[in-house]
Amino acid sequence: QVQLVESGGGLVQTGGSLRLSCAASGRTFSTVAMGWFRQAPGKEREFVGRIRWRDDNIYYADSVKGRFTISRDNTNNTVYLQMDSLKPEDTAVYFCAASNVNFGATFHYATPSAYSYWGQGTQVTVSS
Repeated sequence: QVQLVESGGGLVQTGGSLRLSCAASGRTFSTVAMGWFRQAPGKEREFVGRIRWRDDNIYYADSVKGRFTISRDNTNNTVYLQMDSLKPEDTAVYFCAASNVNFGATFHYATPSAYSYWGQGTQVTVSS
């Protein structure tokens, strides 16, 4: 089992920044990738980005590319999502997720079904 705890959400104005954290504990040695997703009211859960554990390869959704940055701190098993130039359409509950399944080098890990473990989510609200 892997436990994930997100933090860092809040209210910010358009153009502002927030940094989300996702602290992992438990059987983290089995992690293949960690991803960030978001879900706005009435919408499906949307892929934001992910980092692959073995080579730090990072993949972003087009909607956040150039504005969001994923990084990780191996010493404390934490993954970060730095969000800059925020827009009202970025408003959502943000979730981190962990996958312990190796789908191969070309797999993007961009779908919720690829992940076995999820955090509780943190609200991000961007005011216009």
